[in-house]
Amino acid sequence: MNFWNDPLKVAADWLMGVFAGWGMNETAANLLVAFLGVLLLITILMVIDIFLVWIERKVVSRFQDRIGPNRVGPFGLIQPFADIVKLMIKEDTTPNGADKVVYNLAPILSMMSVLILWAVVPLAPVMLGVDLNAGILFIIAAGSIGTLSIIMGGWSSNNKFSVIGAFRQVAVMVSFEIPMLATLLIPTIFAGSMGMNAIIQSQNIWYVFLSPLAALIFMIAAIAELGRAPFDLAEGESELVSGYNIEYSGMKFGMFYAGELLHAFTFGGFWSIFFFGGYRFFGLEQISPAFGILIILFKAMIGYWVIMWVKYTMMRIRIDQMLSFNWKFLTPVAFVLVMVTALMNALLSSASSWLYIAGMILSNIIVAWVALEIVRSTAKQERKKVEGVKVVAEAHH
Repeated sequence: MNFWNDPLKVAADWLMGVFAGWGMNETAANLLVAFLGVLLLITILMVIDIFLVWIERKVVSRFQDRIGPNRVGPFGLIQPFADIVKLMIKEDTTPNGADKVVYNLAPILSMMSVLILWAVVPLAPVMLGVDLNAGILFIIAAGSIGTLSIIMGGWSSNNKFSVIGAFRQVAVMVSFEIPMLATLLIPTIFAGSMGMNAIIQSQNIWYVFLSPLAALIFMIAAIAELGRAPFDLAEGESELVSGYNIEYSGMKFGMFYAGELLHAFTFGGFWSIFFFGGYRFFGLEQISPAFGILIILFKAMIGYWVIMWVKYTMMRIRIDQMLSFNWKFLTPVAFVLVMVTALMNALLSSASSWLYIAGMILSNIIVAWVALEIVRSTAKQERKKVEGVKVVAEAHH
């Protein structure tokens, strides 16, 4: 077998031969090969995470008309490694009265919740990791560990600001998970499967062209899940100093920070898988798995850039406004969109591809237009109510 056609299979077979030569039994050899594969994936992700720090700092500097890292190494490329050294040698503190076990476990769970999501990410046609037929359910379940880590970190720190920040973030995450999960049903309807690879393989037409509104809702909910601006209420510096991670220092804080960056990149990858064809791009992924990996990483980086773009150009909103936006607008629109998509899929299942695409796009436009009209009408009523209160107050004066 050519190495470049299936490098993981060739490497695994070679390692199995080496371990068999050492006298290791087949079960133990399989476990060791699987462990080395997981270790390789985690290593690659952590290297990507290190360079995400450099990328984010460079991007925000351009948005804010600054230079960014440019001293340590060419173009400042070695700056993240200097930051890691700084974090490693900083004093590791634990607050008085903190629950030490929970306090120290929280940053580990935060990072782990992101890494295990990549277990079901198809990197190429022959690099699938675990090809679950319910991959979307796995993402939902694994994502809940991140929520748990935040409430653990906030509660165990014995700091009222940490607790408030954790409660805020968990409220946001639990709330915005609902429209996100609703929109994940739309690729499932199109593909007829919850498997990640099946969703990619079924995208002869990118699903963003069939349901652009679902792609938009998913991205908004993802930004809120990440706790990034304009939804970064857990880290409102003017109110909470640093939110749930205020008491963490050194590499414990570094794990929270690294987990946030990798989580944003991971959501960019999911966005590409569900709506932009994943590793598929004009058949290039069939030439070599390396092309598939490069394609999905490039698409994930585009999604990550969109998340950064929103973060560094929008202002923070109040938590009551945020939750009202979710429960009164985003969630109803997401549920209506799912029902309309399911209905249109059933009605147009035997239609030509062009009629199917046109029907789906038209249904998205109608749902968006009706939702905006309802919002506009509600806003007018609220404005009249506020103006009426002002008139009554002025009359009393």
